[in-house]
Amino acid sequence: MKPQTFELVRYTDISGVSGTGIVAEGCVFTDGSVALRWHGPNPSTAVWPDLDSILAVHGHCGATVVRWLDVSEMEPVPGTDLLPGEVAHILATGRHTHHHPPAVATA
Repeated sequence: MKPQTFELVRYTDISGVSGTGIVAEGCVFTDGSVALRWHGPNPSTAVWPDLDSILAVHGHCGATVVRWLDVSEMEPVPGTDLLPGEVAHILATGRHTHHHPPAVATA
């Protein structure tokens, strides 16, 4: 497995600092640590122990989500067809954003 790249996408700017849209880009290394580069007029780079720590601080209860950029080598979460960032988003917000809703069977 190789490091995985992602973007942080913010739907609502609760703090009024970062704006909305793609606010940062990052890389999850094979040991789980993460480098995160913030965009904007005062860009900065930080290293975090894991992606969950970033979402705990900057996720704002689902207002900011992870969008994976290179999913070709990622494994779905066991028992689902979802990638890790999508599962984190669902747990934080209770809703899917990257999959279409399942079809409803009609009788």
